[in-house]
Amino acid sequence: MKKITYISLAMFALLTASNPVLAATGKKVLTDEGFAQYVSLLKEEALTLGYDRALVDSSFSKVKFHKRAVKADRSQPEKVETLDTYLPKRVPNWKVKKARTLYKEHYDLLTKVSEEYHVQPRFIVALWGLETNFGKIMGNYNVISALTTLAYEGRREAFFKKQLFAALTILDEGHISIEKMKGSWAGAMGQNQFMPTSFLAYAVDGDGDGKKDIWTNQADVFASMANYLQKEGWSDELTWGRQVKLPEGFDTSLAIPKNTGSRKNWLKAWAKTEKSLAEWQALGVRRSDGTNLPTVDIKAALVFPDDENGRVYLAYNNYKSLMHWNLSYYFVSSVGHLSDRIKFPPVK
Repeated sequence: MKKITYISLAMFALLTASNPVLAATGKKVLTDEGFAQYVSLLKEEALTLGYDRALVDSSFSKVKFHKRAVKADRSQPEKVETLDTYLPKRVPNWKVKKARTLYKEHYDLLTKVSEEYHVQPRFIVALWGLETNFGKIMGNYNVISALTTLAYEGRREAFFKKQLFAALTILDEGHISIEKMKGSWAGAMGQNQFMPTSFLAYAVDGDGDGKKDIWTNQADVFASMANYLQKEGWSDELTWGRQVKLPEGFDTSLAIPKNTGSRKNWLKAWAKTEKSLAEWQALGVRRSDGTNLPTVDIKAALVFPDDENGRVYLAYNNYKSLMHWNLSYYFVSSVGHLSDRIKFPPVK
């Protein structure tokens, strides 16, 4: 894999010299001319990193500036609902029915992947359904164009440049053609919506054809999802978590704080607050129906996706794997909720 670096001071000086507003105010004005200049700099940087000129030229040959991607990145919606209103929309009955149907349809492949990576099939199907509606909505942006646009926009330039050069590596390795490398406005790709760096870290060749095709090859899609979870500590001996009830007067400081700011801080909070199920039982925590917690020797942390007045969950270790996939209580709750509704394996 090629080494990824940042734009040089000389290149930055060239860009500011050609963009007086940037030089004078420190704020980038997004123009077609400025974008074209930025693309030229990126191409030169790619060549210095060792990418082949033919690859660089073909990858950037039809690159476009996407104003819609910038708008989407700048105006992501504020959370204005609760988990109680969110889950019915994210996991409607039709999606559960479709998940069960596709579980049956791909039963043999899912079972094979599950046995190899030790991830229950229902979680693979749930992630598949929630990320792209089972492969139906993957985004139609040229990934190189989307990533170049967001790098040029500048607020998260280092992140998107890292993704851009990872995308070039994927093309260089021959897993997909530039014409078929489609994704979301943010550059998330395929049926499992991997960012390019996640592709390089977790994508696998599920059927041994020499390519990692998360766009059209179902074996690669499922195996890559399972490989991701396995590498992030998944255990098929556990579920993801369970909804619980708290006793009156419960000390809510025992839960993970809602806004930890980063994945690293969230994991630190987990380590400080996790307890055994026996300890939670002793503190008065019960299943959502009021019965005792399972008598098994595992640890869990307490999470409030909204606040102490909303739904409360005991999160098991697999919850951490899902939070690595997407650091969002709502996303993880959706995956868990959908997986629970397709829990019992269908009979062949």
